[in-house]
Amino acid sequence: MRVKVLGSAAGGGFPQWNCICANCSALRLGTLKARPRTQAQVAVAPDPSKWFLLNASPDLRQQINATPELIPPTGSRGSPIYSVILTSADVDCVMGLLHLREFQPLHIFCTVSVRRILTEENSLFRVLTRSNPPVRWETMPLDRLMPLVPPSSPGTKDGFFYKAVPLMGAFPDYVSDALRQSLPPEEAVLGLQLIHKDKRFFYGPSLPGIGEEWRRTVDESDLAFLDGTFWRDDELALAKRSRRTAREMGHMPVWGDRGLLRQPFRLGKTRHVLIHLNNTNPVLNEDSPEHRTVRDAGWEIAYDGMEFQL
Repeated sequence: MRVKVLGSAAGGGFPQWNCICANCSALRLGTLKARPRTQAQVAVAPDPSKWFLLNASPDLRQQINATPELIPPTGSRGSPIYSVILTSADVDCVMGLLHLREFQPLHIFCTVSVRRILTEENSLFRVLTRSNPPVRWETMPLDRLMPLVPPSSPGTKDGFFYKAVPLMGAFPDYVSDALRQSLPPEEAVLGLQLIHKDKRFFYGPSLPGIGEEWRRTVDESDLAFLDGTFWRDDELALAKRSRRTAREMGHMPVWGDRGLLRQPFRLGKTRHVLIHLNNTNPVLNEDSPEHRTVRDAGWEIAYDGMEFQL
C-alpha cells in the first residue's frame, strides 16, 4: 500500500493568501526555513492501477497535475483515481469534488449525513451527476470493516478494506439548523483506517479528542496521520486571527496537558505523522523549538510529496 501526501496544510494552505502572520510573512520574504504547502490531501493505492483520494481538497487540480501517478496514461482519458473517501462535509474536504466533474465516473464513499449535506442543500454538487454513468455515492457504515476493493476485483489479488471511526466532531457551520437537527452527530467527523494485506493506515486530520476508540485504532495501525493543525489551544488568539480556541474549532492542539503529544499512545509499532498544519503553527519553522520538540518525540511532520510504502 502506497500512501502519498499531495498536500499537508490546513485550510488556505501555507502561505495563506490573505495572511500576514509571522510564518506567512517570513516565508514570502525567504527568511523562514519552511516549505510551502498546499491544502491537506492524501492519496492511497493498494496497487498501481487504483488510487483512492482521502477527501478532495480545494487544491486538488494542481495536486493531481503535480503527481505523475494520477495523470491519465498515454492514450487514455480516464484517470487512475478510482474513488474518493470523505471524512466530513467540511469545505476543505469536499470542494475538490468540483474538479472531478469532467465526465469520469467515480465512487464517493461517505456517511448518509455528508451525502445529504452535499446533495440536498448544495445544488452545485449535482454537477457530479453529469458523468455517464454518474458518480456513485457509497454509504459508509460506522465501526465496521468494509471492502473498498474486493479480492475478486480485476487486477487485485488482495482486498482493500476500510473502517470508519466516529470522532464525535461537529457538522460544518454552513449546514442549516433544520438539516443539522435531523443528522446523527456521530456521522459528522470520521477517522479512517485503511487495511491492505497485513498493513494498516489511519487518517485523522481533524481530531476533536473525544472518546478513546480512535486512540485504539491508531495504536493498531502501522502508520497514522494525525491532526497537527494548531500547536497551542489559544494559537489563533495570540496571532490575533480569531478568539476561538483550537478545541472550539474541533482540533486537539499538539502541545499542552491534553495535547496530542501527551496522548497515551503505545510506543513502538506506529509511525506518527502530523498533517493539516495551520499557517500559524510554529512547527512549520524547521528551526523552531516546537519543530525540534515534535521530532525529538519521535513524530514526523508531513510535507507535500511525502510518501510511505507499507
